[in-house]
Amino acid sequence: MMEQYVIDLDQVDETQVALVGGKGANLGALTRLDGVEVPAGFCVTTHAFRRVVPPVLKDGLTIPDDLAAAITSKIEPGAAYAVRSSATAEDLPAASFAGQHDSYLDIVGPAEILRHVTLCWASLFTGRAVAYREHHHIDQDTVAMAVVVQKMVVPQASGVLFTADPLTGNRRTSSVEAVPGLGEDLVAGRVNPDLFTVRDDTIVTRTHAGGTPALTDDQVRALTHLGRRIEAHFGRPQDIEWCLAGGGFQIVQSRPITTLFPTPQTPDQDPHVYVSVGHQQMMTDAMKPLGWSMWQRTAMAPMQEAGGRLFVDVTRALGTPSKRDGLLEVMGKGDPAVADALRTVLDAGFVPAYPEVGLEGPPHGGGSAQISTDPAIVAELIVRSEADIVALRREIAGKSGTALFEFLLAAFEGHKRFLSDSLSIQAIMAGMGATWWLNDRLAEWLGETNAADTLTLSAPGNITSEMGLALLDLADVIREFPQVVEFLASAGDDFLEKLPTVAGGAQAREAIEGYLDRYGMRCVGEIDITRPRWSERPATLIPVILDSVKNGERGAAGRRFEQGRQRASAKAQEVLERLRALPDGESKAAETSAMIERLRTFIGYREYPKYWIVCRYFVYKQALLAEAARVFPDPEDAFFLTFDEFHEVVRGKEPARDLVRQRRDQFRTFETLTTPRVLTSDGEAVMGSYQRDDVPEGALVGLPVSAGTVEGRARVVLDMAKTELEAGDILVTTYTDPSWTPVLVAVAGLVTEVGGLMTHGAVIAREYGLPAVVGVEHATRLIQDGQRIRVHGAGGYVELMP
Repeated sequence: MMEQYVIDLDQVDETQVALVGGKGANLGALTRLDGVEVPAGFCVTTHAFRRVVPPVLKDGLTIPDDLAAAITSKIEPGAAYAVRSSATAEDLPAASFAGQHDSYLDIVGPAEILRHVTLCWASLFTGRAVAYREHHHIDQDTVAMAVVVQKMVVPQASGVLFTADPLTGNRRTSSVEAVPGLGEDLVAGRVNPDLFTVRDDTIVTRTHAGGTPALTDDQVRALTHLGRRIEAHFGRPQDIEWCLAGGGFQIVQSRPITTLFPTPQTPDQDPHVYVSVGHQQMMTDAMKPLGWSMWQRTAMAPMQEAGGRLFVDVTRALGTPSKRDGLLEVMGKGDPAVADALRTVLDAGFVPAYPEVGLEGPPHGGGSAQISTDPAIVAELIVRSEADIVALRREIAGKSGTALFEFLLAAFEGHKRFLSDSLSIQAIMAGMGATWWLNDRLAEWLGETNAADTLTLSAPGNITSEMGLALLDLADVIREFPQVVEFLASAGDDFLEKLPTVAGGAQAREAIEGYLDRYGMRCVGEIDITRPRWSERPATLIPVILDSVKNGERGAAGRRFEQGRQRASAKAQEVLERLRALPDGESKAAETSAMIERLRTFIGYREYPKYWIVCRYFVYKQALLAEAARVFPDPEDAFFLTFDEFHEVVRGKEPARDLVRQRRDQFRTFETLTTPRVLTSDGEAVMGSYQRDDVPEGALVGLPVSAGTVEGRARVVLDMAKTELEAGDILVTTYTDPSWTPVLVAVAGLVTEVGGLMTHGAVIAREYGLPAVVGVEHATRLIQDGQRIRVHGAGGYVELMP
């Protein structure tokens, strides 16, 4: 029927994207909203598109007579129209498609309108549109094109309104861009607009491009009121194109702002300040719902989710004078940029004052003086942890259905009790406290910078550094069998099954499986239970194994550890001798000697609780995947439900197929977002910076975490499974959690975008003696793969070499 091909805008709403595309659906919804004016028009629907446009587009599209008549019957003789693309994947929360499809203005006459409708259809197949869909993982075969045809408005002024600040993310701040007349040049970037920033009905900034302002202040405020009404209707911040005509505003487009980082849901309207968990855990990627909900249930502190990431609310501690300094000190010791971001929020006056009562203390920073320097303490803690994993595997075996979830809920409480064990916390803080003490005192007494970096080398009992050295031992086994090396160079996911067919393959497989038995529960982004573990995808390790075979020598693990131990011992002797030459030197040397012993006793244990967590997570995951296979066609559908939602399905609730699809799409969007170090409830995303004026011009500034200077070829690596390293290369990546340790044994230095002094990558860099700078903003974009760079590990900066 004709009405399937052409439909008036005021007959559609946002539920009909499949019929009229994203732009048409949103405009249709606005026609029904009180107080919002939209230029009159109609949609040529996706039914018309599918009737006319073949699967493979060819030149010379012809609109059938009946369809042409249906379209031209809506046209007023002599009137000018805008003919605008409206794809079914356009103007949606996950993808705006801004500028990807074609639109045309001032089109007059039926023949020209029909011709431009076909041009809009054809724009679905341009190279840029196809590439955009591929980037957003949109199935090319599912997208169709509708066309919106609207009467042209002759405006006094036009422009764009963002109902949230598109740069900072602040939801209380609107941004208005305005130009006199038609706004086509503004959208195309050919003219400079007047700019207005409005917060709480107050114009806080205004910049005029020249001449008479395009809008008065009252008009700016009226426009932002209109924007808030539209935002409330769609339930999210909007990017709105508008025209001022006949004394009122007309809306010609409204779409979600797709680049904003979401804000955590709060139970009140009070200001809240959140610190990123990912920046502490060295995993700033988006997590799937099962992943972040499991971390919430097993973490020591309450956490809120936003954008697939987790955040801790620090508002009350930040707003209480007696707590504030302690919080900033702890955050600053880990990552000075976090502390800087928090100070930025404080300076803006965002944080309310809180009374000095009923508050928990700041993040745990005490207790190190209560524990003696005794290696037996660490040995006891490790034995206890390993026994706990054995017991968990035994007790969970055979459990399924509701019994499994009831068991897991109890296990999570035990998990948290284990993490809160006072002896374990004191052991961790003893090592960290010794690091801080040595760096501070030796800088004061001797002018030494980051002295603990060398004193930490080859500290005993570090499960993460042992994992890297064990990979070198594994490479020693592989190296003995040239056919195995050749086989691995082109092996696929099933390589372990096929290895015994190669000379030496049986021995190689035994060695690899031994490595996986000890470390196979690890992977990149391992705090997300949904990430594939090395045991699940052993082929992930092939590149790093081959790099170690190629770049290493037999016995390298033992030599490296012994060399590090000797360097640490020599450094200790040097420091103590220099201290004894100072006034009160014997006392200073005695204190320092005790603190060096304390450092080497406890700093290795810093890595063990994370290993224990990941071991437990793998046990949880195996049980949950087995359950998911029972209730879902694809077991990984369960990854897109929270733990509680999965539990409801097991209790008998029908699996939410639409919710899973929606969550998959949402996750792809979240993956494109950058995690802020600090986030406010107003949506302000604050990254913080390192306040430095002592670095060479043009250098990239970060946080010094492991002393030394190294120059070499930068290898920008975003996927550990795609490494290809040569001796002397410097690894440049976004972050390094413990799973990157096998790569670190093969490089000469480290640069990351995320990190702090005591995060895992920094600890391992010091263990291995690698010069390292972390927290270098946009390092993977500013440093080119293959470029020569110089890493100043003590100075905290990276030079780009000519």
